[in-house]
Amino acid sequence: MLELNRIRNNRESVVKALEKRRFADAKNLIASIIELDDNRKTTQSKNDEILSEANNLSKEIGALMKSGQKDEANKIKDKSAALKAESKVLSDKLSSIEEELKQLLYKIPNTPNGDVPDGATPEDNAVVYEHGTSPALADSAVPHWELIKKYDIIDFDLGNKVTGAGFPFYKGKGARLQRAMVNFFLDEATKMGYVEVQPPIMINEDSGYGTGQLPDKDGQMYHITEENYFLIPTAEVPITNMYRDVIVDPKQLPIKHVGFTPCFRREAGSWGAHVRGLNRLHQFDKVEIVQIQHPDKSYEALKEMCAYVQGLLEKLGLQYRVLNLCGGDLGFTAAQTFDMEVYSAAQEKWLEVSSVSNFETFQANRLKLRFKNEDKRTQLCHTLNGSALALPRILAAILENNQTEEGIKIPEVLVPYTGFDMIN
Repeated sequence: MLELNRIRNNRESVVKALEKRRFADAKNLIASIIELDDNRKTTQSKNDEILSEANNLSKEIGALMKSGQKDEANKIKDKSAALKAESKVLSDKLSSIEEELKQLLYKIPNTPNGDVPDGATPEDNAVVYEHGTSPALADSAVPHWELIKKYDIIDFDLGNKVTGAGFPFYKGKGARLQRAMVNFFLDEATKMGYVEVQPPIMINEDSGYGTGQLPDKDGQMYHITEENYFLIPTAEVPITNMYRDVIVDPKQLPIKHVGFTPCFRREAGSWGAHVRGLNRLHQFDKVEIVQIQHPDKSYEALKEMCAYVQGLLEKLGLQYRVLNLCGGDLGFTAAQTFDMEVYSAAQEKWLEVSSVSNFETFQANRLKLRFKNEDKRTQLCHTLNGSALALPRILAAILENNQTEEGIKIPEVLVPYTGFDMIN
């Protein structure tokens, strides 16, 4: 969440930045936060005065008792008790104000970086780079949901029977290709200095708040109500939460992790041809890269992470483009996001396969993730993450773009992992 001091000291610039991301009622909500914080400060100050007076009375009572003036001491005890009762009322009021203030701060999204384009919808995103050309497919080419039936490598009907829509079975060469991509992505990240972790796929509520999925994405996550756990929407959540309430040694920075997990998203309200087949699932596999960075180096890291993801797409032989997301299309927690989209030749459409984001201090402030700077003062870290990569749409593009009359060609870099070079 945004730092309270920043909101107070830069009120107009914060409101203007929130308006850039088309955040409704930014001015009024910021005004409410500042008013509530003023009330908090007044209440805290009044309570501090009462506690100070009560403390002085306690000393006076002690002195009177030592000198044998019990009657005078008892009179002051009554006054001291009244002050403590008043302090209790103020303390309860202060707790209530602080909770209300925290809940209001949770509603405020991150402010966009200055390089984020202005715009309200995905159509306003800026294409900043394109690579490759669309493959020339035969007239008989079909989309991936027909290919997977033809070659019996993914079964949506069986998934629907066992679980429900959006939970497919991967079979035979389809399962092996999935495993091959996971291992390839993990190995490539390890070469780039990312330390692999295998995190839990369920998180507690504190972790959800820590990285900003709660309360913003509450309705989109699967919730296990008995234990109050949530199935993760991305490995970013448990990996970043490894450093919740941690003051890291600045010599450790940057901290770089990679993790593979299944991911779960309810995707409530999603339907239509644009989500057919692998285009949108409730459960899918993803390899995620996460960095914890020094604030001075986070945008350099963002560029490096984007270049790394682009390199993966090039090694897979896929046509792709890079989008700088506009203010209105930014995720709740992001200060800047670049999306990577691959071209699906059979569907004749672009499919998002990766988002790489810099959250600046937004997550770190919730997480209390800090380091000690050169002045030995604690300072918030910057956090970043990126999909490297999300498998379903990568698989869709590989199947569609590499289809031939003889079968589906496997990208050369994956053959050592699959053990086969063709699905037929």
